[in-house]
This record gives sequence, C-alpha cells and structure tokens, in this order.
Amino acid sequence: MYGSLGMLPKANVGFLTHFSSKDSSLANHDSTIPALVTDDELSAMMRIKANAKELRILELDPGLRPYKDQFEYRMKRFTEQKTLIHQHEGSLEEFAKGYLKFGLNREEGSVVYREWAPAAEEAQLVGDFNGWDGSNHKMERNEFGVWHIKIPDVDSNSAVPHNSRVKFRFKHNNGVWVDRLPAWIKYATVDSTKFAAPYDGVHWDPPASERYEFKYPRPPKPEAPRIYEAHVGMSSSEPRVNSYREFADNVLPRIRANNYNTVQLMAIMEHSYYGSFGYHVTNFFAVSSRSGTPEDLKYLIDKAHSLGLRVLMDVVHSHVSNNVTDGLNGYDVGQATQDSYFHTGERGYHTLWDSRLFNYSNWEVLRFLLSNLRWWLEEFKFDGFRFDGITSMLYHHHGINMAFTGDYNEYFSESTDVDAVVYMMLANDLIHSLLPDAIVIAEDVSGMPGLGRPVDEGGIGFDFRLAMAIPDKWIDYLKNKNDDEWSMTDISRSLTNRRYTEKCIAYAESHDQSIVGDKTIAFFLMDEEMYSGMSCLMEASPVIDRGIALHKMIHFITMALGGEGYLNFMGNEFGHPEWIDFPRLGNDWSYEKCRRQWELVDTDHLRYKFMNAFDRAMNLLDEEFSFLTSAKQIVSSTDEDTKVIVFERGDLVFVFNFHPDNTYDGYKVGCDLPGKYRVALDSDAWEFGGHGRVGHDIDHFTSPEGIPGVPETNFNNRPNSFKVLSPPRTCVVYYRVEEDISNETIGEEASVEVEDKYVEDVEKIEEAGRVTKSEVETSKIPDDEEEGDDNKRLI
Repeated sequence: MYGSLGMLPKANVGFLTHFSSKDSSLANHDSTIPALVTDDELSAMMRIKANAKELRILELDPGLRPYKDQFEYRMKRFTEQKTLIHQHEGSLEEFAKGYLKFGLNREEGSVVYREWAPAAEEAQLVGDFNGWDGSNHKMERNEFGVWHIKIPDVDSNSAVPHNSRVKFRFKHNNGVWVDRLPAWIKYATVDSTKFAAPYDGVHWDPPASERYEFKYPRPPKPEAPRIYEAHVGMSSSEPRVNSYREFADNVLPRIRANNYNTVQLMAIMEHSYYGSFGYHVTNFFAVSSRSGTPEDLKYLIDKAHSLGLRVLMDVVHSHVSNNVTDGLNGYDVGQATQDSYFHTGERGYHTLWDSRLFNYSNWEVLRFLLSNLRWWLEEFKFDGFRFDGITSMLYHHHGINMAFTGDYNEYFSESTDVDAVVYMMLANDLIHSLLPDAIVIAEDVSGMPGLGRPVDEGGIGFDFRLAMAIPDKWIDYLKNKNDDEWSMTDISRSLTNRRYTEKCIAYAESHDQSIVGDKTIAFFLMDEEMYSGMSCLMEASPVIDRGIALHKMIHFITMALGGEGYLNFMGNEFGHPEWIDFPRLGNDWSYEKCRRQWELVDTDHLRYKFMNAFDRAMNLLDEEFSFLTSAKQIVSSTDEDTKVIVFERGDLVFVFNFHPDNTYDGYKVGCDLPGKYRVALDSDAWEFGGHGRVGHDIDHFTSPEGIPGVPETNFNNRPNSFKVLSPPRTCVVYYRVEEDISNETIGEEASVEVEDKYVEDVEKIEEAGRVTKSEVETSKIPDDEEEGDDNKRLI
C-alpha cells in the first residue's frame, strides 16, 4: 500500500551525518554520537517498540481499528526516524539546534558560515564586507554537500559586521554563477524605493548594548485559549505598514482589555510579497522586516507577556514561496530530490498556491524545519504555533478538488503522505519536549482522525484543531437563508460536530473571511448601512438593529458551543466594516484597506462600541466561570418553531432566541442542578446596544421534572427547569447562585458570602461594557423606554 512512502532509502544512510572530519568544530560536537547500527538491527528494535503496547487511539475510537496497520506503520516510521536522529545527532532536541551551525554564527573569534547545497560546484560568501567580490572568500565542501568558510576577526572586530548585507554565491553544473540569500539567514531587507527590488540577506548579530533582553516570564498556560488573531503590518489605523513596537504599545492593550489571553501573530516569517498575507515564506528564520527588526519583535512578545498574554506564531511549513532570488526555492537548481529541499516533478509543486513543496523524508529538510521551530520558541519566546495548511501536508492530493465526507477511507489510503505525517509527529514531540505547556494548533479542513491526540497514543500530536466548518456554515446562512429558514438543529449540530477527545478552537470568522472578495459577518449583516446608520444620535434602522443583535449572537454561540477555545480576528470584535486588501497591481498598490479603523470603536457616539463591549464581556464570562474547559456540554433543546436553542456548558445555562419577532415570557428551560439562577450575561442589555428587556434582579427558582434518574420522564431530558423571559434575537446566560445549607435550611445570611462572590463576578462582566445608563440615554434611546424600568438596566 505504501509503495513510495517507505523509510529513508538505504542510499541515504551515509547521508545522515553531514559533517566531514575536516570541520574540527563539528567533529568535536559529534564525538559522543553512538556507533551506527545496521538497518536490520534497527528495524527489529523498532518493531519491538512499536508493538510494545496497544495504541490508545484505537481504544478511544473503535471505528479506527480497521486501520490499525496504518497507525502502527506511522508509529513505526516515527520511532525509527527519532531513533536514527538520536543515534546520529545525539537527540531530537540537539538535532533542532541547526541554526547554531548553519548560516552565519560566531565561533572562536570568527564568523563561520555553513550552507547545504549539494548541487553547487563552487561557492563563495559575498557581501558588503568584501565589496561583493568572493574571490578571497571561497568555501569548502564536505562529502555531504555542506559548504563552509571560517572568517577570522580583524582587530578583535567581526570581519562581517552586524547589519551588513551578505549573499551565498555558487556555481551550478551549467557553469552559471548565482547569488542567493543564505537559507538560514536571520534577517532580510529590501530597498523600498525600488520597485520589485530583490531582498538582501543581513548578518544580524547586534552587540550586547543593542540586543533586546527579555524581562518578563511566560504567562501560565490558559485553561482555555481565547485567541486574538492579528496581523502586525495592517494593525495601524493609518494606511501604512505598522511596526512591531507600535503594535505592542497600541494594540496589545486593546487585546488585554477585551479579556483575550492569547495573541496569534500572522506573517512573522519573511515573505517578499505582502499580499500573500505571510503565507508565501521566503526566509524561514527571518522576521518580516517591514515591521521592524528581530529586537523589535522581541519587544512585542515581552510586552505581551507583561500583560499576561501568551503569543502564538502562525508557522508555514506546508509550502515555500516560488521566489528564486530571495527564497529557499533558489537552492533548487535541478538536483535529485535527495539533494534538494523539495520533491522533484509534479510532487514538488502546489498548483493552486503556485509554490514549492518540501520533501519531508529528507534529513536536511527535517533539520531545517525542526530547527526553525526551536528558533522561534527559544530566540523569540513564542508560546506555541498555529500550523498553516495541514490539509495540504497530509495528502498527496493536497485536498484539491476533495470534498471530505468523514469516511475513514478518505484519511487512510495511498493518498496519505506518511512522510509529512511523521514530520508533524516529530515537530509536536519536539515542541512539547522543549516547552511542555506550549499550545500547538492545526489548520486542517479534512478532519483527519487522531490529529489532535498525543503522539504516544498514535496521534499526530496537536493540542487543538481549528473548527473550520463553522465559519463556512455562518457564511452559508448569511448568504443564502432568510431568518425564518435558519435551522436550530443544523446550527447546533454544526457547532458540536467535533471528534471526541480532540479539542477544537471555534471561530465565527478569521482572516480568511476578511480578505478582499469576501465579507466580514458585520458587513454581511449590515452592508452599506454601516456607512450611514451606526450613529447612536439617531434611532437604529431595522437593518442595524438586526445586524448588531445577530453579530453578538453568532460570535457568542460559536464561542460557547463550538469548541474548547475561541478565536477572533483583529477588528471583528467590534464589527469592522469592509475587507482587507493588501497593496497589489489590481488596486494600484493601495494601502487604503490594509489597516484597522480603531477610531470607529473609540468614537463614543458610534454603535461599534456595543459589539466590542459584548466581546469583552463574553471573554470575561469564561474568565470567571471557565465554561470552555468544561466537558459538560448538553444541548437540551433546538426548537424550530420558537427558533430557540437551550444548552448547558459547565453549570451555566444558555438561551439563544433567533426568532426575528417573538418574545417568550415564561419560556421553560431545562437544567441539571436545582436551585436559584440569575442572569450572568445578557446580549440585550443597554450596555451592549440592546433594548434592556430582561430583568437582572430576578431570581429564577427551579422545579423538579419527572422521575429522578429517569431522563425520558424529565423535561428535555433535564431533571430540573426554570422559566425565563426570552426576547427576539437575544442570548442570555444564567448562573446558579451557590447557597450554603445550614441546619437543613437555606438562609440568606448563610448564603450571602457565596452569592456576593457571584454578584461580583457578574458585575465585572457588566462593567466590561464600559457604558453607563446615562451614556445610553444620551444616545437617542426611544422615548417610550422609561429610565426607572429595572428591566432596562444591569444592577
């Protein structure tokens, strides 16, 4: 079945140790590596290890048992590869320190440069330091295609100065000399005054006085990640490229104020085409120079840590920019696949993305990519990764023209790229070894079973997968269905349809839904009226009223029911209008829509503040009640007639009324625990741009339902119930007031301390709105809603 997916060819066994004895520093470094074992001995050893215990993933999902051979084969390949790395490199962790040897590094009073380029016939290091004449800086090649040169310091100063330009010049077999950026370059810049200018590699080795030193420890790993996805370059309110330091000082405080605990940064790895959104990487170890220097990025991450925010990096190991002069693709000069970073022929190209594809079975590709992960974790203190394009990696067909139905045969066949699967297993094993509390997220649209289970269970090792079907569902509803066609059962099923024991990050919209050619949810809902109808100084039109109400409901039910974590893209928390459009030929290279209009949410008389306040409050609700981490998730009712969804997450009870017109007074909702319930969060509150129809000072007492222990006799299979007021297009959350029981009675004095704690929690959520009743009244609230009505205020 696996034909071309077997282990490393025997021809490559000698290829495992790339450093010749001529390179004394590397010879010393590798002197403790054990002697090689034969292929037969190694295979026998690995078979014993692979079969030592039953893979737990098959116990969690018996439906996978018919594919036991495939899981055992993956584990065998992973174990063999890791053992080979251990034997020839010392350990997986040591193997991932490639950046200390490859590229330009300081060693014993010299700059030493190494580059793997097996196809090169001659090589030189050129740059500002030698006037771009490499005749005196020729490099030597060992038997494994690694070129190196040692350049001693001059008068105790580096012969290759910090911040000076360098390139790798080599001649390939057609006799042509070419210049390339070093593959491991740590910084790359471009002359912005020249159109389509090539990038220059920059030797980044600042003196101690200029090197940023981290001041703050990593924050503790959150129980549930509430992720703010952001793009630094387009985070300015002005039509220009924003900087790392400006983002740190101006945007990070906004993220913290809205009670997110994690920031996910896009487009950090250098990419020469800005419009690729950072997904056509040219230089894997270099920060995007558009927004500043490596030290500036360190400042950003340290600032985030000081605010209690963890930072994830959007890492792209699924493909490579096609650029030759300034990208890794420039090292492919027609050599065989074992001597290249990429597969040859059609397998080496992604037709839809117009990019190159890694050969994950190649020893040096593994070194390069695994070292890349360690580099970002250790040098910049990232707290984890979101891996892009996992579907493309998992299958030889890359998901192109594939409509995954969930049939397990779609995941386990000759279409599966086991080389890539093993790489991801190694990557997750490494990351969690280096940083046990790292968060690693997979962007996979196929639903590959086991993607989110630990490697030692037979899984691929990610902590979370993105729930990518959820935004597609919302887009379908907003584009194609009238309000009365919305199905509560379908919505609920779409939000809860995830694999048992594999955690998901839910999101209603990410950057994908904000790119030109698509619309944000707010823009779908309100469209052109966002330009004229968002002022609080006039009554909201039906379109605006509906739009704001559904915007809150869609994001909140996605968060509350869709996964074990939540993600929002920068600006969508306040209903950012329009789309993102990066400078390109089609818009005359304009930056007009390559920004975020923060002034909209900061302007007090605009209604954007209401959506932002609700976003802040729903994050705080999880902060206070930790419902995202609860395994208790029970949908008790999806009523197509009333358009109401009722569910419990943890001990909170959520009531979503999607009906456009109907108010239900005395609406009966089921719950698990008996007692007294009060409002914890209400999307219809004044603070969130609502109409204040739900009273927050009302105690809702439960009644028992049916025969205890016999669910079919209960109300909606819940043993208790209480009644609520449910206005149209609202979502209200109820919490159970904990009360002490003393002498078999519930007394107010006995319960007041516990209840005060809950009231304090709720007040925090209410305060998150940052808008008072008087402020709302000055915003032209209709005259028939009187100030004294307790149903129109939070207490």
